Amino acid sequence: MDELQAFIDEQKALDPEFAESFDEGYEQFKIGVLLRQARESVGLTQDDIAGKMKTNKSTISHIENHSQDVRLSMLMHYTEALGKKLNLSIQ
Repeated sequence: MDELQAFIDEQKALDPEFAESFDEGYEQFKIGVLLRQARESVGLTQDDIAGKMKTNKSTISHIENHSQDVRLSMLMHYTEALGKKLNLSIQ
């Protein structure tokens, strides 16, 4: 375990509120990273996706970098523009 993970684990143990907000923030961050990786894997730029979705590049950047504010319908349009499908799961 590296030092950062040890610090995070220690803070989570000391502060349940930190643990909850950290985990929620991490999941939102992860969504944006997954979207960007999916876009890059098919060789498209943010401009390319924006054109397919009939929007602008700043909207695509917002989706990838601030995914906590993104509606499910927008995620579905984004993945359709990639030629992919959006799958959700509840665990």
